[in-house]
Amino acid sequence: MSGLTDQPTEQQLKELRQPSLGRLLLKANRVFSSKALALLKQKGYSNLNLAHTALLPHLDQQGNRLTVLTERMGLTKQSISQLVAELESQGYLERIPDPTDRRAVLVRFTASGWELCQLSSQVVQDTEKAFEQMLGQSDLTLLKGILEKLQE
Repeated sequence: MSGLTDQPTEQQLKELRQPSLGRLLLKANRVFSSKALALLKQKGYSNLNLAHTALLPHLDQQGNRLTVLTERMGLTKQSISQLVAELESQGYLERIPDPTDRRAVLVRFTASGWELCQLSSQVVQDTEKAFEQMLGQSDLTLLKGILEKLQE
């Protein structure tokens, strides 16, 4: 066990911090999401952050229980509740009684939230076009194909 408590050298740190696939995917996602969020802010949605926009694709048309959103996003119920409350206070989401269980509530889009969702879809397409300009169409198509394989 000796050596584990010693301070690492710069070279050891550099070797440990070599970009892994997971880190590269995470950073690429952050770059994409940040560019998309910047476009949304240019269109007047300055009150949103990355966590808010990450929630939107997980909402179904009829709404979802918080537990479903928790599972889909991999966050705690408290984190999801906070995001929902923030988006609710901004008028994008609402909570309604679950028709199948009086004790539960569903979270769904308001009319403003649906508009935001539609605009977000266009922003994602615009961001993909920006990536296509950076990478070229064939590399972007290849990248998307590889990422789809990783999802299987």
